[in-house]
Order: sequence, then C-alpha cells, then structure tokens
Amino acid sequence: QVQLVESGGGLVQAGGSLRLSCAASEISSSLNSMGWYRQAPGKQRELVATVTSGGSTNYADSVTGRFTISRDNAKKTWYLQMNNLKPEDTAVYYCNLDYSRIRPGIQYWGKGTLVTVST
Repeated sequence: QVQLVESGGGLVQAGGSLRLSCAASEISSSLNSMGWYRQAPGKQRELVATVTSGGSTNYADSVTGRFTISRDNAKKTWYLQMNNLKPEDTAVYYCNLDYSRIRPGIQYWGKGTLVTVST
C-alpha cells in the first residue's frame, strides 16, 4: 500500500510563507499526477494545484500567482510553496498521487497537514 506523508504545515501570519512537502513510499509508474488539495472547516475538499509527470501544472484561481507546485521524482517527493498566505488559506492540506491516467480510479491520499493563517 502506497503511503504519502505530508509535512511543513503550521501557524503563520498573513503575508507569510510555508512550504509543504509530500513524500511517497513508492512510485510504481512515472505516468502520474501529483497534487495538493485542501479542506477548510465546513467546506468540501478542493483542488489547490497539480503537476503531471510531464511537468504541466494546474492551479486553483484563488492561489494562482501565490502558490507554486513542484516535484522531485528522484526523491519521490512533491512540494507546495505558499507565499503571501491569507486567512482564507487556512485548511487541512492533503497531498494526492493520481494514477488515473493509466489506472482509472487509482489514487492515494496523505493524512493531511494543518495550515493556519492568522490575521
């Protein structure tokens, strides 16, 4: 079973920065998409950013220009650099490893890391 472990969450003031990391126990195929999602209290989980094995990135409108996703295939790790954080970015952030392109429905989730942005 693939395990994903997030790190880097915490408490930060508005305008500050955090860098989240997600390490996978294994990567069985290079054809995958690595991503970050978040869930704020009382809200549904939403996509934050994804990066494909080909390097294509996708961002939610609310984070475009402030967040950057990247991946290090050799380390089986991907990152979310979050700058100019806002209180509305407060949420539990989950990393995702998606093989659906080649194995429909196969994806894995981390347990989440809490990001709290204070005013």
